[in-house]
Amino acid sequence: MILPNVRASFGRAEAALVVALVTRGEEAARAREEDRVREEGFDALLDDPRTLNALMASGGITAAPAPLVFYLLVRHALLEGGVRNRTLADYLAAVLLHFGRRERTYRVDEDDPHEFFYLADVLEAIEASDGHRAFLLRAHLGEFALWLSGLFPDFVAARVERRSAPGIAYYEELGAAGFRMAAGSAYAEAYGMDGVYRRCADGFPELRVSLNRVADRHLFPVRGDRIGRLLRQVTDELRTHKRATPD
Repeated sequence: MILPNVRASFGRAEAALVVALVTRGEEAARAREEDRVREEGFDALLDDPRTLNALMASGGITAAPAPLVFYLLVRHALLEGGVRNRTLADYLAAVLLHFGRRERTYRVDEDDPHEFFYLADVLEAIEASDGHRAFLLRAHLGEFALWLSGLFPDFVAARVERRSAPGIAYYEELGAAGFRMAAGSAYAEAYGMDGVYRRCADGFPELRVSLNRVADRHLFPVRGDRIGRLLRQVTDELRTHKRATPD
């Protein structure tokens, strides 16, 4: 299962890299930022808008290790949307890292032999399962729906146009349902994930829009129907501003 453990993997090497990116070799600036990290913690520097700007100016998503890059992209996209909870950023970054591996994308776990290419297949498997596997499938339903609608909204829109396939609302509904079902499991409480899943269920649209920002700006900046993308972005901004965001 996927846990919010990306931040816990950061150590001195990541801190030194971020300080170097932000200060660009200036000794006085480096000393100030190192003092800041010692006094306020690494999170203060990770949350600084200069950090993401420095990363993108220094080679973009190839300028640092993937866990650090994805955490920064997700964290700042969430902050822009008013979502300040670091655990949510940690969890979403972990989801992107796990789903970025081909053997994990369509499976509940790397070692699981069953592949699920559609949300409907996951739903069917949930109905036929119980216990711990049912819990994993429920969490996977939420994660899979968020990954698809968050990183590939243009693909979802194209499928709607070509095949009359379900739109974003379908992914939001099933994704939120998956997280909500997972949150209600005793296994979620045992893993300390009940609160995380509940926040994902309650704030699924806001989280999806934040991941759309990551995809539109950094992963696929020139792909898809630009007019359709702009209309989606405007619609999402108007819609999410009317909703309360998860903390």
